[in-house]
Amino acid sequence: MIKAYCVKCKKKGQKMKDPVIHTTARGGFMAKGKCPDPNCGTTMCAMMSKDNADKAIADGDAKKATASDKVKKVA
Repeated sequence: MIKAYCVKCKKKGQKMKDPVIHTTARGGFMAKGKCPDPNCGTTMCAMMSKDNADKAIADGDAKKATASDKVKKVA
């Protein structure tokens, strides 16, 4: 289970719905998923260490991003 802060709902520790682990351009790890609140549905992000990312994937809490899910750089 990956928890994150929802900026729209202003709720801490929300359980991320359908999280996917991405590798950032600088080599960090980020989980992206949706807010579980049925009235919200905003995309949530949580930065994490390599160990926590690998543990979430191994436990089945999240799946690893594919090449088509790559995080885009903002210019």
